[in-house]
Amino acid sequence: MARIRQADVDEVKARTNIADIIGERVALKSAGVGSLKGLCPFHDERSPSFHVRPQVGYYHCFGCGESGDVYSFLRAMDHLTFTEAVERLAARIGYTLHYEDGGAAPETSGRARLYQANTAAADWFRAQLSSSQAEAGRRFLGERGFDAGAAAYFGVGYAPQGWNGLRDAMKAQGFSDDELSAAGLVSQGQRGVYDRFRGRVVWPIRDVTGQTIGFGARRLYDDDKGPKYLNTPETTIYKKAQVLYGLDLAKKDVSRSHRVVVVEGYTDVMACHLAGVTTAIATCGTAFGSDHITVLRRVMGDDNAAGEVIFTFDPDAAGQKAALRAFADAKRFNAQTYVATGPEGLDPCDLRLERGDAAVRGMVERKVPMFEFVIDQRLAGFDLATVEGRVGALRAAAPVVAELRDPLLQPEYVRVLARRLGMDTEPVRREVGRAGRESARRAATPAPDSSSGGGAASGETDAAPAPARVTLHTLPRTPEVMLERDALMGVLQYGHLVDADELDAALALPLRTPALDAVRQAIAAQRDRTRIGWASTAVDATREPYRSLAVELLTADFPALTEAEAAASTVSLARRLRVRAVDAEKNELLGAIQRVPADSEEGRAVRVALRDLDARRRALTEELA
Repeated sequence: MARIRQADVDEVKARTNIADIIGERVALKSAGVGSLKGLCPFHDERSPSFHVRPQVGYYHCFGCGESGDVYSFLRAMDHLTFTEAVERLAARIGYTLHYEDGGAAPETSGRARLYQANTAAADWFRAQLSSSQAEAGRRFLGERGFDAGAAAYFGVGYAPQGWNGLRDAMKAQGFSDDELSAAGLVSQGQRGVYDRFRGRVVWPIRDVTGQTIGFGARRLYDDDKGPKYLNTPETTIYKKAQVLYGLDLAKKDVSRSHRVVVVEGYTDVMACHLAGVTTAIATCGTAFGSDHITVLRRVMGDDNAAGEVIFTFDPDAAGQKAALRAFADAKRFNAQTYVATGPEGLDPCDLRLERGDAAVRGMVERKVPMFEFVIDQRLAGFDLATVEGRVGALRAAAPVVAELRDPLLQPEYVRVLARRLGMDTEPVRREVGRAGRESARRAATPAPDSSSGGGAASGETDAAPAPARVTLHTLPRTPEVMLERDALMGVLQYGHLVDADELDAALALPLRTPALDAVRQAIAAQRDRTRIGWASTAVDATREPYRSLAVELLTADFPALTEAEAAASTVSLARRLRVRAVDAEKNELLGAIQRVPADSEEGRAVRVALRDLDARRRALTEELA
């Protein structure tokens, strides 16, 4: 593909707010003037260390070190090429790109074509739902309480019973069989290529940004021998272990309320949203797992115990098994976890149909802590009327209570368990303590070292150690270093708001800390600090091993309440660097004047220079005052 014109690359970047793009995947909170933070999307963490600076169009994680601009974010998160990232953002803002061969070019690269194919297929399926042959699909939805408006809101469609309806429509739009196969829209059989989805109600599955990446489809006809639910197979853009149905619609309310309701199916998500539970999501044909938790924690902003994750499970054996699987992973949430079950085993869709919207909301509000639910499941298999049954139940349930991290909650659940068992609190407390110690002992036992015996494992290596990463944390904590650090931080973050001459004089002065001086040199080389993206260019130009330090200077919290205050502080810091340079020059001259005769030509020249320095210092300090 032809190369995109650089002016267009810069213009798209300038028109895009990086916080909007990152905010679709990460719940961002204010972290001071011009700064936002959230849980890092590049590594798993308990408290937020991922910072975004919208005014400079840059992000950085102080935990794992990942950093970059809006293009690098999209490339890392969605595995796009640079061209694909630019094209996606251009399409988002309605900007027409031009290529170096002189003309506009369509987006034709691999992953982009998969997104386009899924979007086109979603439109086609949706249109088919109003066709005469889709009566069974409309009846299916109507019997579950979903009218045409609900179907349109969720993008529900219909796949006709024929073998090539979608394929023919997509080929007419220019998609090849290879592209349709890569998108999971067609299958290959003995008779050739045919539609994967046939005779089914179809739900578009979207990623958190709202792009269609796959489909889930429900069987409608008795003569269909396929599975009841059929999903898109794993593709380059569809990874079912990482996708949550409905999250694109729920994410704003999930982020705002720090609450999410995990249900079991597409119709349950629809019923919950229509009933007012707009934080409902579901997995797509797979069990709720650790990757889903990672996605949810970032969208929730799960950095404290104030949030809520509510699981809905059927009370049957399969539901109980699913609850226990979820409980095993639920400890990864900071939020409190709960279980909500419908009366008489009704799922949200059936509950809404039989008893109305209020019943669905009531089911969610009647949630019980997951620990209580799991404890009850552990006790269910024992005869609590017998001594042996109570002892066995205690041993089965004690490890659950022992896993409680909150020191205030654990004693309360000891009492809850004692009441459930009809036992005194003290023996229950002792058994919980024993279970906790046993769990800690197992966790502390080191795994066998499979690498032992090799030269590298025993320290026998000639490889040179990797250079230590220079960061803000590794800088000396002296007033001199802190002045240089804060001045560069201010220039990188707010230099565009300050008169260029004011900063140029300071940036021309070498700094005394080598790492910071390397950053200064890269900044000084950027002559136009009004240009969008100049600071990230300076960061990229900083020589190693100091680039990571430049990234942190660009994204760290700058102590100011407003942009005007930050700009004024930057000016003050720059002038303090200039005063320091004047003082150093004056000290040199004071030493020189001791070595030359006072009435000599050289002596008179030194005294004149000293007067000039005093005047310069007074001017600078008056400006500081």
